[in-house]
Amino acid sequence: MARTLAFDRAHVINGARTVFWSKGFEATSIPELEDATGLSRSSIYNSFGSKRGLFDAAVKSYLEEIVRPRLRPLLAAPVKPAAVSEYLSGLAEAFERTESLPANHGCLLINTANAPISEDPEVARIIGEYRAELQSALHRGIIAARPAVDAVQTQMLATAVTGLVVASFTLVRIAPSEAVQLLRTAQLLLDQ
Repeated sequence: MARTLAFDRAHVINGARTVFWSKGFEATSIPELEDATGLSRSSIYNSFGSKRGLFDAAVKSYLEEIVRPRLRPLLAAPVKPAAVSEYLSGLAEAFERTESLPANHGCLLINTANAPISEDPEVARIIGEYRAELQSALHRGIIAARPAVDAVQTQMLATAVTGLVVASFTLVRIAPSEAVQLLRTAQLLLDQ
């Protein structure tokens, strides 16, 4: 009779998520995942099917536990006028804290977009949906902050601010002060 695995699934996924977030899918080894999760290679494969299955679980948890809570105020009904400014300043503060995961590792999904695994259609779809979700949330925040701005300008602002946020995630690992400046530039665009 097979032995039942007993472990805290969320703890395992969070451990793996930290390694994938730091190193990326391709550079993460199974021994590193064993160390981070406390599971053996066979337990990882039995529980998640593959390294990729564990990565998919880590991405899902990243969206649910990291991304969406930060976006929640921009998705509320109604959105507070200050929500988009609070999102940008909160992200800038996280980038300025050198010990924070976003400051050290950027964004798991933006990092993944620049890796070979992004050629996988399912991974590309998830990254595309994330970017669309980010832009939609920022768009809602801009509408709340600047209700007098016409729809075309609001959409252009949402596109520009989204681009600046994505660029800041791309730069934060190598140039944190420039990443923060991009977020401040996004705020200046909103304030004009």
